Amino acid sequence: MAGPPLPQFDGFPEALLETSATELWRLLPGAALFRIPGRRREPLFLTVLQHGNEDTGWRAAQAVLRRYRGSRLGRSLLLFVGNVAAARENVRTLPHQDDFNRCWPGTARPDRPLARMLRDVVEMVRRAAPFASVDIHNNSGYNPHYACVSSLKESHLQLARLFSRTVVHFEQPLGVQSAALAQVCPAVAVECGRAGEPASVAHATEFIESVLALEHFPEHMVPASDLDLMATRAIVKIPAAASFSYDGSDADFRLRADLDHLNFSELDPGTLFGHLGRAGTCRFEVEAAGAYGDADTGAGPYFDYAGGEVRLAQRAIPAMLTLDPRAVRLDCLGYLMRRIARAAP
Repeated sequence: MAGPPLPQFDGFPEALLETSATELWRLLPGAALFRIPGRRREPLFLTVLQHGNEDTGWRAAQAVLRRYRGSRLGRSLLLFVGNVAAARENVRTLPHQDDFNRCWPGTARPDRPLARMLRDVVEMVRRAAPFASVDIHNNSGYNPHYACVSSLKESHLQLARLFSRTVVHFEQPLGVQSAALAQVCPAVAVECGRAGEPASVAHATEFIESVLALEHFPEHMVPASDLDLMATRAIVKIPAAASFSYDGSDADFRLRADLDHLNFSELDPGTLFGHLGRAGTCRFEVEAAGAYGDADTGAGPYFDYAGGEVRLAQRAIPAMLTLDPRAVRLDCLGYLMRRIARAAP
């Protein structure tokens, strides 16, 4: 069954070059796909605003298109603009919506209208024989800029390395854009820090331009010294019925106020995440994440709750730990990773 119709445009309307993400609803009825010609036919598929409060990708796309106003891009561009309605309210998703970045092919809910529409988008992109796919995001907590891949094929790593030497290999969550497009072409999701930071827009703009200018991916391997390669092992969630705070106020979980500053640090067992409050009986929900996931299984639990303290029970590298309560409820508290070695050629 086909999904709902998607507005499609040949070219990029001049009015959109100066329109903020929060004002897009005035010009676009919702998600839309733009076909922008370039000198090389095989397009870059660029996805922005899957989450309405993550506008760095949109601002970077505007910067690139303003720079090339009146001239041809080095490579054709397929630009997918996602959750326009949520962008109007500057929120990740609206209460009645599915998360765009959980509804691409591979999703656990393939019959949802959004999932059907995104399946159609992937088929349109596939027919265009894309050169590469880039999905741009922001984080709600303190994180370095890094790239995420679902494939360790060399072209995917070459693409990721153009953005950052810090690369995370993941298999969950399901239904994300970069995993779906990895079945079609080299694909990456890039995490550009917090929204609203000029340096994030500048980095994303530079990355888009680099991919558009690239004639082909190098045939040699990315040197191991050029990659800090990690893999997601576990997803950490707070139970829906549990309360939490970051300011010391009483809650089931009283988390440390600087929790997001633990991101991308190699933490030893015993590192404090917070304290248990109230009855002291709540526990994190820790889900194993794909082939690297051994959460609460053979490797033992990730967290220890002795004495009402929430401490790491084994060595891990957290990512995307957040201080945003809405992000915690809609997605998760964060991820736990470990370093992995490059496979032999």
